Amino acid sequence: MKSSMKQRAFIAQIVKQLICIGMVVIVVTPILLTLFASLKTKADMVNTSPLTLPLSSATLENYAEVFGNKYLLIGFKNTLIILVVRILFNVMLGTVTAFIIERFQFRGKKLIVGMFFVGMLVPTFVTEIARFKIINSLGLYNTLGAPIVIYIAADLMQLYIYRQFISTLSPSLDESALLDGCSYFGLFGRIIFPLLAPATATVVIIKAITIINDMYIPYLYMPKNKLRTLTTFLMDYANAQQGSWQSLAAGIIVIMLPTILIYVFFQRYILAGVSAGAVKE
Repeated sequence: MKSSMKQRAFIAQIVKQLICIGMVVIVVTPILLTLFASLKTKADMVNTSPLTLPLSSATLENYAEVFGNKYLLIGFKNTLIILVVRILFNVMLGTVTAFIIERFQFRGKKLIVGMFFVGMLVPTFVTEIARFKIINSLGLYNTLGAPIVIYIAADLMQLYIYRQFISTLSPSLDESALLDGCSYFGLFGRIIFPLLAPATATVVIIKAITIINDMYIPYLYMPKNKLRTLTTFLMDYANAQQGSWQSLAAGIIVIMLPTILIYVFFQRYILAGVSAGAVKE
């Protein structure tokens, strides 16, 4: 009986390992294929298999072409500006709003919270026409203000993260601070906000990855060349059907590096911030 149970447990463990390996292969294979393509010449792209690493004929000319493109630095600059402004407002507004919702009782609270989350559930394409008209009427079309306003107003995920984290903080902290003569502004600025550092790190990382990877909003609202971001920079290599797949692959790798580095070095903060509040004492 015990041997059969051990055998079933062993088989179950093998199945789990195979599933994990399969998932890793599914995720890593496209990245490897893109990396291999970025090291190939135009002739190698035609004459060799996508799975073949060009060990003897590997070239860095594709990367030299990408780094020599003047729009790469412009893309980095514009992406950084959008990223910093958006994260600043998301953190400021997100922490204050989550604190008020979690710590205060007021009329219409449930309705307001419900409206926030309904806004998160509505697909963006449903409101795209109205959103485009609003941005255009505000004079923000073809400016960095367009994606900044859209990113700040449209994505409310930080409310969920901050609310979950604040709910784990004991209300006795508030009571002790108020009894010691601290104002609500002092309570939030000196006690609550510093304790939200793990949640803030999570918000910063997730928002940064979202902005770096987004092509739709910058492409639609900022068609000017001087307003290119890292993703719309890749449009220079959109003529891949004419034989520039290797240059496009190099551009993808260059644009992908910041996202990969952010996730590899800070993934523990993502897991800590998202799971915060899942279990209460």
